[in-house]
Amino acid sequence: MTASDSPLAIEIAATDRSPAVRFDPVAGRFSMAGESYPEDAAAFYGPILYALRSFLAEDGPSVTVDISLIYFNSSSAKALMNIFQMLEESAADGRTVTVNWHFAPDDETMEEFGEDFASDLEHIDFIMCADGDGGD
Repeated sequence: MTASDSPLAIEIAATDRSPAVRFDPVAGRFSMAGESYPEDAAAFYGPILYALRSFLAEDGPSVTVDISLIYFNSSSAKALMNIFQMLEESAADGRTVTVNWHFAPDDETMEEFGEDFASDLEHIDFIMCADGDGGD
């Protein structure tokens, strides 16, 4: 089965207000890159949260998440926290979850956001990646 065969697979192109999002449930890979300040964060993140929740409800592969955002607003921060909380619950139940938080070496703001998210997560392997390369 390929990612495109899965009904939970997501491929969203970046816009000037929303990040590129890719979710391959077969491989257990999720990535988000760009800027995130959509006009309607609930509408943008709703299908993403649904797909992740559905995926995590089943036994499956480990999950690797690559986040490489250069800016996000408070609504997007709430959506990210919702994503991380779902991943944390799944990790607490035994699934291996790794989050790679990518940021430019000179971007102290995004580095601090990553550290703040990481401090709330006990069961996830949260890796700070000062590379600014956008992940994958």
